[in-house]
Amino acid sequence: MFAELNELLNASPQRPEKGTFTLLRDTRTDGSFLVHHFLSFYLRAGCKVCFVALLQSFSHYNIVAQKLGVSLTAAKERGQLVFLEGLGSCLDVLFGEEQQQEQAGQPHPLRFISDGASDLRGLFEFVRTSLAPATGDAWPGRVLLLDDLGVLLSLGASPVAVLDFVHYCRVAVCSRLQGNIVALARGGDDSEDEENELLVTSLCHHSDLILWAEGLATGFCKDVHG
Repeated sequence: MFAELNELLNASPQRPEKGTFTLLRDTRTDGSFLVHHFLSFYLRAGCKVCFVALLQSFSHYNIVAQKLGVSLTAAKERGQLVFLEGLGSCLDVLFGEEQQQEQAGQPHPLRFISDGASDLRGLFEFVRTSLAPATGDAWPGRVLLLDDLGVLLSLGASPVAVLDFVHYCRVAVCSRLQGNIVALARGGDDSEDEENELLVTSLCHHSDLILWAEGLATGFCKDVHG
């Protein structure tokens, strides 16, 4: 975790906020460090975390988390972390292996890739069931972490479908469960991707907090920068 960021946000693992939708943005730099920060922050806070990781593998996040003093493997074993690895799940859908999961009565979270339709209900159901309260559940809070939403556009989902997905997640997690959502959406003012810009702009209007990591406009070079 970054203690300085916690101080700026007046946040602490002992008293995490509830019902907040935080949007992470980056321009001319990599804002993934914010994802790692909030992942370790909420795991230290004892929250139940559903992590929809569309950008990197589990081993990548686990290696970074270990450097921050948190074990994702241990969190998964004790049921605190539910991890959806988008890279592997995409391959399951493309090669038809998702049918094994659907035969068990659960729709594959990324089924929309093979259907050719912008229907993210399967992904929403995965989030809803992962964070649903259970008997004897003692988690002090629930958190949905999304990295990153722009990948859904690359997989064929429309901006409207992604915004609908985020809306339903906000109702289910922030409103009903009084949990938190942290989502990364890349893109800046100089982006030429109109769909991604539409998504990011709309998310900005619906978020409670925006953290924007931006590289310096001057003094940048390949080897050394600000």
